[in-house]
Amino acid sequence: MKNLITLTILSLLTFPALADEKISVEHGKKLHDESCTGCHIGMTGGDGSALYTRKDRKMKTRASLETQVQRCATNTNQSWFEEDVKSVTDYLDKTWYKFSK
Repeated sequence: MKNLITLTILSLLTFPALADEKISVEHGKKLHDESCTGCHIGMTGGDGSALYTRKDRKMKTRASLETQVQRCATNTNQSWFEEDVKSVTDYLDKTWYKFSK
């Protein structure tokens, strides 16, 4: 019975975190598609994803990815909060980089 209670408590604590991550990634995709894709298409052509898939990819860590997202947001005059930068980083990490595995 004690194990069941512990498992139930842990499940209840985990589900909100998973939901928050999904919301963050979805929000990051929306911001990315609205604010980043146009510039990336201009730089690389196609759908702009070549920046994420090239063999000589510049981002080697999640921290460097987040720094680059902040740099791009600043350079393009995005009025993003810290949470927005994190959401875009979450989206790029989950979709292309996979540092958080």
